[in-house]
Amino acid sequence: MNFPVFDLHCDTLSRLLGRQMDCFGSLKDNDCHISITRAEKLPGYAQCFAVFTTDLWEGKSPVSAVQSFERQIAQFQKAMAENQNIAMAYSAADVENNYQKGVFSGILTIEGPAGFGFDPELLSDLSLVGFRMTSLGWNEKNVLTGSNVTGGGLTDMGREYVKEAQNQKMIIDVSHISDEGFWDIMNITQKPVVASHSNSRAIHNHSRNLTDEMFLSLCQTDGVAGINLYSEFLGKNADIDTVCDHIFHYLELDPSGKHIALGGDLDGCDALPAGFDGVDDYPKIASRLLERGLSAEMIRNIYWNNALEVMAKCCT
Repeated sequence: MNFPVFDLHCDTLSRLLGRQMDCFGSLKDNDCHISITRAEKLPGYAQCFAVFTTDLWEGKSPVSAVQSFERQIAQFQKAMAENQNIAMAYSAADVENNYQKGVFSGILTIEGPAGFGFDPELLSDLSLVGFRMTSLGWNEKNVLTGSNVTGGGLTDMGREYVKEAQNQKMIIDVSHISDEGFWDIMNITQKPVVASHSNSRAIHNHSRNLTDEMFLSLCQTDGVAGINLYSEFLGKNADIDTVCDHIFHYLELDPSGKHIALGGDLDGCDALPAGFDGVDDYPKIASRLLERGLSAEMIRNIYWNNALEVMAKCCT
């Protein structure tokens, strides 16, 4: 059975720009995990396109974080202009309207605010541009928070950033943040929070994954955790059943299934689970979930409805 796909995280924009950040490739046809041609095999598609920047790459990248941020936005805008079957979405209503018309949705998100100096005052302008989700960093410690690599909680500026982002109709994304930073956000959030691409730490013990307590806390905000397809976060010798194992563990904690979504990390990972090669392979996971006893209704929630509901609650 084929379901529409709402994926909360990919790194396709930076992948299309290439190592020199100057290629401006085609979203229609490419050698990436995600292309429009591949997505045409799905009955519907909404993709959060991350604009990724970090100060950790300063001096190693051919361009500055600010330049990278600007070029990824330009790459996104180019893709929207060149392809009639994908349109930018600012709200859940836009996503649903596009779906009804047979048009894919592209949603801008921030993975690391280094590209605009971590400045909360710029979030209002970025919201107008169309950004609808933001993390507070990547794997570095910065002026807002520590990361899953460094540890360390939110700073006062980090708390200001969370508040302002939510005021500007942006979803807060806790993937990559430290455990301390996660709980700091839980203590101050006024809206649902997502972990856009984070698996279960109980299934695979990695700092990028969520503990059971974290996942349950996320559920209490009415947020979601997006299942990450990067093998490093799935476990050794990962395959499609491993992906399902993470989903079923989350379901043991929250049988409603309302707080699980997709966040493949496609084009941002070196290795995918055996049997999965790109966005057009999402039906394989759905088929295996059906075989293992999950209902079609619950799979559709995981694949589409749950992410859409969070967007409706946060971005209006």
